[in-house]
Order: sequence, then structure tokens, then C-alpha cells
Amino acid sequence: MTAATHDDVPVVLAGDGVEVRTGPIGGGMSVGYLRLPEGTDMGPALKGLDGDACQCPHWGYLLKGRLKMLTPTGEEEYSAGQAYYWGPGHVPVALEDCEFVEFSPTEDLRKVIDHITSQAT
Repeated sequence: MTAATHDDVPVVLAGDGVEVRTGPIGGGMSVGYLRLPEGTDMGPALKGLDGDACQCPHWGYLLKGRLKMLTPTGEEEYSAGQAYYWGPGHVPVALEDCEFVEFSPTEDLRKVIDHITSQAT
């Protein structure tokens, strides 16, 4: 068994108030601690991926804020206190300052993070 606190997990994306910390937790999964300030639209960072959207599934819990998720079938809103599953093909937009914890397949997540970081250079 393994465990990781927020401070144990390295920052993999940061800037403009966005902070994404993620690292392997076991079983082929990674834990992520994410912070998105109000107004953050991840769409531009995801351009170039299939469907211009995140293709990694995530299971998690929204600790703070409200988030709109754009999907191929429409939009959904999530609020603090909700657990969620986001399947492949989603684009998050922060309606309020958001903080959440999520679990994702490590390899799928690595592809998305690598894409986003390559866009920033």
C-alpha cells in the first residue's frame, strides 16, 4: 500500500494560479492535487489531442469551487462536495476557484501532461 499527501506529490504544471501536482500512487494509477483559479479554461492547452480534449479518465472529489465540464455530449457542472468520474473527451472550465483530488491511469495522464507541457514551450 502507498499513500501521498499534497506536499509529497511534485508539481507538474504551474502558472497563472494553476497548480497540478501528480505522482504514481500504485496499481497503475496516479493521484493528482489540482488547483484552477476562476476563469481557467483548459481548452487551449488541450488543443491537438483527440477531439481537442483530455483523453484520460479521472475519478475524484471536488473540494472547493464550481467547474463546468465540456464533453462531446454537452456541458455538465460540478460543485464542491461532489465525487466525480470524467471519461475521456472532456475540457474543464473553472467557474470559481477550484481545488480537487483525483485518481487517473498513470500512462494516460502522462500523455496529457506531456502534451500540455510541450504546448507551453
